[in-house]
Parts: sequence; structure tokens; C-alpha cells
Amino acid sequence: MTSKELMREAIRLSIENVKQGGGPFGAVIARGGEIIATGVNRVVPNHDPTAHAEVSAIRAACERLGTFDLSDCDIYTSCEPCPMCLGAIYWARLRKVYYGNNRDDAERIGFGDAFIYRELACPIEAREKKIKQLLPDEAAQAFDDWTAKADKDPY
Repeated sequence: MTSKELMREAIRLSIENVKQGGGPFGAVIARGGEIIATGVNRVVPNHDPTAHAEVSAIRAACERLGTFDLSDCDIYTSCEPCPMCLGAIYWARLRKVYYGNNRDDAERIGFGDAFIYRELACPIEAREKKIKQLLPDEAAQAFDDWTAKADKDPY
């Protein structure tokens, strides 16, 4: 499939998902023009704030391919990824991101995430969501154990 065909599939999924009670977002992960996995926004039906189209597609692609490394795949998403999805895209190492609607379009229909971008730009102590470090000495044990582990699979 071509890039335009793959994007049209992501858009089709987003339109169909609205009819099925989900949010207006769809995503396709492809490798060499072949669809590996798809995802749609199921936040409300699944009672899961992480059930965004991109995250769902990433989970499905990783499961199908048996890896967390999607560096030979591209993602086509009906809307510019939110900060959470963008983070997941980076962690999954997807090669390219193609999107339809942008973040301003999403903002206009009530799906704004500009506040998250603003929060991330602030120092921790200035953020609206109070964040406090607690028991760092105890938490360090897991990191020490990981560092010492000889058979770890780094990611």
C-alpha cells in the first residue's frame, strides 16, 4: 500500500470508531507498505485514559511481531500524536510518523493537550500537578539490581 492509502485507512478507522462510540482517532502501523497493526481510540468505552489509537496500535504491532522495537515500521495516525502517544512512538522506535489532523484541529473539537506541553516545559516545582520525590534511597535498589544483572535485555 502507498503512504496515502495507509493514511486513508487510519482516517477510515477514525470515522468508523466514532460510529462505534469511540473517539475520532485511528492509527495504522505498517512495514514496507503492509499493515502490521491498527488501533482506535477507546478511552471512554474501555474506561482507560491510555487507550489512544497510537498506543493501541503500538501494543498490537509489538504483540504481533514479538518485539518492542518497531524501528522498521512507520505509523499513520488520523491526528498529530498527543504527548503520551508521541512518547510511546519514541519508545517503540517507530521510523516515521504521518498524521492527518493537527493539534490545533484537535483543540477545536475539545481534544486539546496544549496544557501538557506547557507543563512539560515548566520545572517540576512550578507544575500545576504537584510532583514530589519520595524514598529515593529505597527506590535506588531496583536500579542497582538492574545495573548488576548480567542477563538483562536492555531497551
